[in-house]
Order: sequence, then C-alpha cells, then structure tokens
Amino acid sequence: MTIYVDRAVWPGRGRAAGRLWAHLVSDVSYVELHVFAELLGAPRRGFERDHYDIPESLVPVAVWLGAVPVPAREIVARLHASGLRRPKRGRRRDPGGGAPSGGGPSGGGRHRPVS
Repeated sequence: MTIYVDRAVWPGRGRAAGRLWAHLVSDVSYVELHVFAELLGAPRRGFERDHYDIPESLVPVAVWLGAVPVPAREIVARLHASGLRRPKRGRRRDPGGGAPSGGGPSGGGRHRPVS
C-alpha cells in the first residue's frame, strides 16, 4: 500500500473558503485510495477524478496512518507514472506540448498541480 499526501497549501473555495487543502493519491489503484480515505474519515465527495482533497487537519492523521508526505510535483509525477492520472476534460494541451490551454495563473483558470 502506497498512499501519498502533499502539503496543505491549496486555498479552498466556496464552502471550503478559509481553509487550506492537500491532495491524497495512490500510485497503485483507486480502490486502495478509497479504502485509505475511508479509514482517514475523508468523505467520498472529496474525491476529484484521481485524488482526494483533504483539509489541513487530516494531513498529520494521514501520515500517522502511513501516507508518505511528498511535494506536490511528486504527486503529479506518481499519478502519471502509475497511469492513474485523470486530467480535467475540456482542457487541451497546446500543439507544442506545453501547458493545457485555459489554465494556469496567466490563463485565467485556477492553478492546482493535480487538477
């Protein structure tokens, strides 16, 4: 079982505003991720395509349960390497292989490394 968690640095929006959020992923399977999230007490609504968004308060609990803390870039790299990455629909990569169009800080979209 290998579950990874990044630091809670992502600000919430809407009902989650005012809180910082982290990403929780598995590089083995979504089943493994869902089982771990249930043990952690993370609600299923926190699952977004290939990861869970968890509040800052659950990060130390996740680590205590066995999640490995890693930088956000490593979360993305591990998802890609495992074949479990599910990018947002409707976002196209530019023909030069650069960043998805319409995203990122200058593209008007919200920048998050796992979204």
